[in-house]
Amino acid sequence: MSGNEPATASPPQLDEESVREYLKDHSDFLQRHPELLDHLHISHASGSAISLVEKQVSVLRERNIDMRHRLKTLTATARENDKLYELTRNLVLQLLEADSIDALHRTFTVGMQNDFGVEHASLILFDHRFPELPGQAPEPPRGSAAAPFACRRVSRAEAEACIGSLLRGDKPVCGALRQEELRYLFPAAGAVGSAAVMPLTGGGELGLIAVGSSDASRYHRSMGTLFLSHLADVIVRLLPRLTSAAA
Repeated sequence: MSGNEPATASPPQLDEESVREYLKDHSDFLQRHPELLDHLHISHASGSAISLVEKQVSVLRERNIDMRHRLKTLTATARENDKLYELTRNLVLQLLEADSIDALHRTFTVGMQNDFGVEHASLILFDHRFPELPGQAPEPPRGSAAAPFACRRVSRAEAEACIGSLLRGDKPVCGALRQEELRYLFPAAGAVGSAAVMPLTGGGELGLIAVGSSDASRYHRSMGTLFLSHLADVIVRLLPRLTSAAA
């Protein structure tokens, strides 16, 4: 070869990154060259090789199964929420018919136990806001297994001494409770259990409502309290009217 002959240019070298970028920029490449699919193989978990088409089908099948599981979970949650909404609506209508604070307490506790399947339910008011009114039934003895239909009225100081950690922040509290806390909220409760406690706040601290279980894991911090909060809001708005009517 003489020195005057032009040098032959070397073909550009392709690397994996170049091929990857090209395929990203030309996503229809395999559609335009479907014959290449038979030459592309991916290692399978079993050690054998499968074609790209088989791999794509496998990935899509797995995604489909995952989406079906998610849809099933969402559907079950929606059905549960629909059921809770209907039960809450019915209980609210019953609460609106109460003609006294004791009747309000009885409607709430019986409704939660019978309709919602709650093991324990309680409505406790602070006596500085709701003093004992003439003609009302006395509070049953502490520890009585019978359902107390007379609404308990306690001092804020007493409640603070017994369940102070559940009253701080005026926010709902869910979780396992100590034996003395359970017994204070639910006189018939055992030594082990959990509860959801919802403060009644409206122009000040009025009291609380609570639901409980002998299962220590039944009520936990991550659970929602929307429906119990809704019931608390209804009770807060009914209490002044019932107090005035009884005065």
